[in-house]
Amino acid sequence: MSTEFNPIAELASLTEQQVKRRRKTYRPSKLTRFRAELVALRQAGASLTHLTLWLAKRRIRVARSTILRYLHSLPAFCHG
Repeated sequence: MSTEFNPIAELASLTEQQVKRRRKTYRPSKLTRFRAELVALRQAGASLTHLTLWLAKRRIRVARSTILRYLHSLPAFCHG
């Protein structure tokens, strides 16, 4: 039983595998559930540390920089 090696078919298969590996999966942020509350607290003058403590009460552990990045992605805080 001899099978011919087909480099073109093999390359197509490898390219397909590479594309699948590269594909990113979207995972919603943990902070999305608390979007309205975070915006309201921040507009009321809460610091990032205050927001971190508020989220910790709800068993959500995130860094202050994560909260800042999340807030900057929202239209209410868009600085661009």
